[in-house]
Amino acid sequence: MKTLGIAAVVALLIGAAPAYAANVEVQMLNKGADGAMVFEPALIEVAPGDTVTFVATDKGHNAESIKEMMPEGAETFKGAMGKDVAFTFTQEGVYGIKCAPHLGMGMVAAVVVGEPTNLDAAKAVTLPGKAKDRMATALDAVAQ
Repeated sequence: MKTLGIAAVVALLIGAAPAYAANVEVQMLNKGADGAMVFEPALIEVAPGDTVTFVATDKGHNAESIKEMMPEGAETFKGAMGKDVAFTFTQEGVYGIKCAPHLGMGMVAAVVVGEPTNLDAAKAVTLPGKAKDRMATALDAVAQ
């Protein structure tokens, strides 16, 4: 009986341990491994409840949602120019992210939260210029 009581207490303590959400940093860069005007990394995979902080490493950039590339009913965000912005992703799916002034130059990223429930819909969105190719590369790397 005593062993069973200890095992129950240990199981209860493990189950009661607080869950800590992750905070993933993404750099907003003038030049990175994939060329000019990039988010690094361009594909971010997190769990629901995790936060992604877009860091204004180089000034003149922002990070904001691409409204057409989000799970249905998900909350959007828009960071200020040249400022870090943190957003907590709570709903599963694929989120498209852009730097508004550099979208045509390909400054995009994809955040996958949990299961990529809207991956096909995200792939169907048409983006301008280099953004189309960079987003396709990121989305093609998403595990299904």
